[in-house]
Amino acid sequence: MPQSDQPIVECLNAEVDKTHAGQRLDRFLSHALPQLSRTRIQALIKQGQVTIRQAQTASSGATIEDVKYRVKPGECYELVVPEAVETTLQGEEIPLNVVYEDDALIVIDKPAGLVVHPGAGQTSGTLVNALIAHCGKGLSGIGGVVRPGIVHRLDKDTSGLMVVAKADRAHRGLAKQFADHGRTGSLERGYLALVWGAPGTRKGRIEGAIDRHPTSRTKMAVMRNKGRHAVTHWRLKESYGQDRDGPMASLLACTLETGRTHQVRVHLAHIGHPLLGDPLYGRGFKSKLQKLPQGVQDTVGGLHRQALHAERLAFIHPVTGALLEFNSALPDDLAEIAASLKDL
Repeated sequence: MPQSDQPIVECLNAEVDKTHAGQRLDRFLSHALPQLSRTRIQALIKQGQVTIRQAQTASSGATIEDVKYRVKPGECYELVVPEAVETTLQGEEIPLNVVYEDDALIVIDKPAGLVVHPGAGQTSGTLVNALIAHCGKGLSGIGGVVRPGIVHRLDKDTSGLMVVAKADRAHRGLAKQFADHGRTGSLERGYLALVWGAPGTRKGRIEGAIDRHPTSRTKMAVMRNKGRHAVTHWRLKESYGQDRDGPMASLLACTLETGRTHQVRVHLAHIGHPLLGDPLYGRGFKSKLQKLPQGVQDTVGGLHRQALHAERLAFIHPVTGALLEFNSALPDDLAEIAASLKDL
């Protein structure tokens, strides 16, 4: 077992099967142990907290410190999670729209423009900094010193509902629900998306594996022979205007069967209906903007973020067992866009 000066919180085990053969160690463990972020797992690997307890190709008890190590079928890994180190991040008095809060968790309605947790180039002004100020030391440490309490996240410029764990027990329970993606439980994540054009049917399902874009490191893409399985369901709520190609824009309600980076943005762009205002996946639709009447064009053109809002969140309270359900209306900027499009 790895040596550490920190008290051990728990030991987690994961065995490799044939479907994960050849994966990087950090990727495999992040899939097998969804309660820990991949960044946290990478840090623990580098700290010598991962060993092969049983393996066909390595001696029992060998420590693996290479995050890129390729796992093999039959290998069983033990990951030691030390007691969380107190974060060195500073709390900041950033206003929070708190929808619900108790001793175990907090639900907030995140505004567009707020980064969820610190990262390269940004160590302040994040949701985590705001939560530290709001909750004090009452945040789960499982996410690591940079992501205390964070169970899932929204992109910087996506608004809407998020749940954050204030206790480790709550963190574990919520992580399991998010890892299951509602397939066997009550977790629901619903989004409202304003998109260019409109699908030809009232509802549909998008299935396409998502991985890093082959030429742009800032983008994700639907990939044919690699990537992580991803499914998005959509339903047409409203369509706006008409040109020779059909409706000029529409409002879609989307629900997730998986949770991948940029999933809704990538999937909707993949079927030809990128989000209004999306700087990464909607650049090719600037010509659509020029077809709008001047007043509507000014309103839509003034949107400086993707038109995506996390409108619904439902889950089982990990401590009380009660079903919690929350809904959030379109924020003012997106509501103004929708209102202007109705005049087409």
